[in-house]
Amino acid sequence: MAAVTLSGVHKSFGSTPVVHGVDIEIADGEFCVLVGPSGCGKSTLLRMIAGLEEISGGEIRIGDRVVNNVAPKERDIAMVFQNYALYPHMTVQDNMGFSLKLAGESPSAIKARVDEAASILGLGDYLARFPRQLSGGQRQRVAMGRAIVRKPQVFLFDEPLSNLDAKLRVQMRTEIKALHQRLKTTSIYVTHDQIEAMTMADKIVVMNAGKTEQVGSPLELYDNPTNLFVAGFIGSPAMNFLPGRVAASGIEVGEGVFLPIPVGNAAATGRDVIIGVRPEHLAVAGSGLPVEVVVVEPTGADTQIFCKLAGINVTAVVRERHEFHPGETIRLAPQLTFIFDPASGTRLA
Repeated sequence: MAAVTLSGVHKSFGSTPVVHGVDIEIADGEFCVLVGPSGCGKSTLLRMIAGLEEISGGEIRIGDRVVNNVAPKERDIAMVFQNYALYPHMTVQDNMGFSLKLAGESPSAIKARVDEAASILGLGDYLARFPRQLSGGQRQRVAMGRAIVRKPQVFLFDEPLSNLDAKLRVQMRTEIKALHQRLKTTSIYVTHDQIEAMTMADKIVVMNAGKTEQVGSPLELYDNPTNLFVAGFIGSPAMNFLPGRVAASGIEVGEGVFLPIPVGNAAATGRDVIIGVRPEHLAVAGSGLPVEVVVVEPTGADTQIFCKLAGINVTAVVRERHEFHPGETIRLAPQLTFIFDPASGTRLA
């Protein structure tokens, strides 16, 4: 196992820059998730760590070694791809042991390592099958098994669950997290799904337009987003954003509609701001703000209420069950709010 350090890493395709000076430190044994919208540069960054893309500037270290010019096969990493990348003419056993065969390992050593990985992943009954005879989840386990047998310093995962259905994704992310807790190998995982990032990561790197917006633990990013992008990206349903102006009695978001000023804010009276409140931080209360109900979606565990506050779309998530109807006026009380600068997007606190 080894730490991974990226220092001022740049990448350009021709004259077009796509990664802009990324600095990340991933500790030995840490599970780090790179998350962001499509096209933000996260997969390109992962491919640079793997050596599949040349870097245009900066430095990548795996352990104590700078690997900028080291061939992929010599970096001691193993990569799990989105499309599994299994050899269709080989059995599960041969797929999992192929890299060891290329490395000149003895048949007995290969069998021992493959059997060990198959036991960990529950593939013992499928070793004689071909990929076409497996389900999507089983194929993904084989791809992970092929990585495990190499016993690399670092695992790289490139959106490995995106081809699976919703129920299987939930199951597989639990299995990957349990696998990491067992092996404790440094892992870097790319996804555009912030739920995957929140549930799996020790550390999350939120990327946008080739830059890192914020780095921290899942709850650090949820509780203390540094800007509008992170606040809106982390959390499901997404945070509500309301344009307003700071007044002596609160933040006015509509004529005569005031939200409380967050504790420790740095906004002067009369300043335009954006106030953010998460759906789960809005409670139904008789003393709250008047909103018009648009749609009510009961999910069993909780209820999502889509409504309008001063003409702005707002979502609330409440645990208790209510019989609200479209067009009805109810009152919502914000329990926790954030305040942001509209121009820079920076949180004011």
